[in-house]
Amino acid sequence: MKLERVTLRQIRMPLVHFFETSFGRTFERHMILVEAQGEGVSGWGEVTAGENPFYNEEWTDAAWMILRDYAAPRAIGRELAGPQDVYPLTAHIRGHNMARGGLETAVWDLAARMEGVPLWKKIGGGARREIPCGVSIGIQDSVEQLLEKIEGELAAGYQRIKMKIKPGWDVDVVGRVRARFPAIKLMADANSAYTLADAEHLRKLDDFYLMMIEQPLGHDDIIDHAELQAKLATPICLDECIRTAHHAEQAIKLRACGIINIKLGRVAGFAEARRVHDVAQAAGIPVWCGGMLEAGIGRAHNVALATLPNFVLPGDVSASRRYWKRDIIQPAVETTSHGTIAIRDEPGFGYALDRDYIARITVREESIG
Repeated sequence: MKLERVTLRQIRMPLVHFFETSFGRTFERHMILVEAQGEGVSGWGEVTAGENPFYNEEWTDAAWMILRDYAAPRAIGRELAGPQDVYPLTAHIRGHNMARGGLETAVWDLAARMEGVPLWKKIGGGARREIPCGVSIGIQDSVEQLLEKIEGELAAGYQRIKMKIKPGWDVDVVGRVRARFPAIKLMADANSAYTLADAEHLRKLDDFYLMMIEQPLGHDDIIDHAELQAKLATPICLDECIRTAHHAEQAIKLRACGIINIKLGRVAGFAEARRVHDVAQAAGIPVWCGGMLEAGIGRAHNVALATLPNFVLPGDVSASRRYWKRDIIQPAVETTSHGTIAIRDEPGFGYALDRDYIARITVREESIG
């Protein structure tokens, strides 16, 4: 296959409700859509970087430049044996995995559409026809508001609740949630808000039989997580610091975690996501699919990823309407009454594009090639 042209579109989408983590509130998303074109066919990807360099070093404006000036030119016009060739073509770009992943996932979608097969089949998935879904709930204005939101998500059928925590919004709040919902699958996500000096404080979370504590320490740390995990009964789930399969191997060797979250953007696309998946599976470490407030394209890609066999825990892939009044795909992603998303068999990521809406919310566009 040959990639002939790449078109970048930056879109602006307001969230239905603000989303707060330990590093601030998000009210709207500025996302880059990547259209990869070849042989009269288009595949689509989505850059999952935030508007600011807080989750990691990437943000929307920088991702645009990386894609336009570095990643896309290295892939356009090349004879590719398949979409797996995109990762090594851009691997010498230090960091910027989310920008690289936006291009790489678009080429996987392009290849699937060229072959007339679903994306999940092209990446080697299909271990399940429905993926189990959880939700991620940001920090709220009050505990009462948090409890109300959890009640609503459970009523919608979601199988697991992830709540964001930070210093001052952690042990007491988790305790109140657990007291109100003693039997639910519950986890806490710290987004690197703590240090090893907080180990004794974090040990108090062991009282609430959480599924996991996600990335409590530094975004680039593995060693301190290993020391912390030895002090906790609750499994640590690593997120930000696992950017490659080699990082996963190191974390497992050091016993720094019991679970790994895989995000397509964080690991630069499907090729490396599969390698992280395989490393974890071989070690008996379960994985799940994390979310980055994606619009419909990124959400559909996450659904495909979560059909790989070791995605045995409910991920952050939920219905479009939790975040958007109107999504950029048709139909919007929906969940079943028992908290799953059924996979689709249409070619590529399985949904039609709402091109009129995409055009309406596009704030800039540029083609390369």
